[in-house]
Amino acid sequence: MKATLTPGRWRGLKTTSTREQVFAILAFDQRGSYRKMLPTDSTYEAAVQIKTEVVVALSFHASAVLLDHEYGLHPALQMSGGSGLLMSLEKSGYSGDSTYRRIDFVEGWNVAKIKAMGASAVKMMPYYHPQTGALTEEIEAVIAEVCEDCHRADLPLFLEPMSYSLDPAVKKESEAFARTRPPVVIETARRLSKLQPDVLKMEFPVDVAYNSDRKLWRSTCEELSAACSVPWVLLSAGVDFETFLEQTQIACESGASGWLAGRAIWKEAVTMGEAERQQFLNETAVMRINKLTEVAAAAARPWTEFYDLAPSTMDWYKSYQA
Repeated sequence: MKATLTPGRWRGLKTTSTREQVFAILAFDQRGSYRKMLPTDSTYEAAVQIKTEVVVALSFHASAVLLDHEYGLHPALQMSGGSGLLMSLEKSGYSGDSTYRRIDFVEGWNVAKIKAMGASAVKMMPYYHPQTGALTEEIEAVIAEVCEDCHRADLPLFLEPMSYSLDPAVKKESEAFARTRPPVVIETARRLSKLQPDVLKMEFPVDVAYNSDRKLWRSTCEELSAACSVPWVLLSAGVDFETFLEQTQIACESGASGWLAGRAIWKEAVTMGEAERQQFLNETAVMRINKLTEVAAAAARPWTEFYDLAPSTMDWYKSYQA
């Protein structure tokens, strides 16, 4: 059964998706990891300028762009007016230790300001593991509250749960964690989609560095789609472009509603000189976006299969946002 969306959330999803009603979204909301990519003596102005160059060049080819409050204002004001705009809500990183990660927010930055600046949607990334007991419940309560804030403002929420290891001796990039990744990602989708974010932004459920079985990739993505009661899009998680393209193909054929990716598309551009960067963006990065978008257009599940329009009556406005 489809859920009925309010006008603002429907418009937000329309604005951030393609004409096929699937998502082809460029992500450049990195802050801490972005600074690490830059030379150590880079100024704030230089960081903003590089991000602006990337966003302006690529926004004309994406259905939307995801940006941050720290470096993202100028790019947001310069990007294509034909693309939707998502803004990150959370503070970069987390509070607590590496095995007990709480979500942290930026003082003075909130859903109301994201709406006021003209964004189409809100994105939030919590670190999340379904087996942390009280912390799992705490994070779910925060997510539910943010969902309410977004829906009160009539903005859609794109929720990006990020898995992590609960054992300090086991790194996320390890083979040991890779064995636990599929059930963790699938159970995360099952639990968090019940909290009614509008879209889930999910990791590929198999760590392809340790498992090359494409049949398993596909069946695990199908399990993820079955567990998820809202549309989901695939994030790139910093993998190389060719790997992400194949992941996107399999994910979209298995029920995903598109992609939301950053470094797989633009990461080389950050360390280039201006002229080299412009050539890379106009040729290589645009080609990458176009290939990913072609895959999504042909294979992804439209988000409209999950949602219905609000009923239109003569006096609809009287009760709207009451």
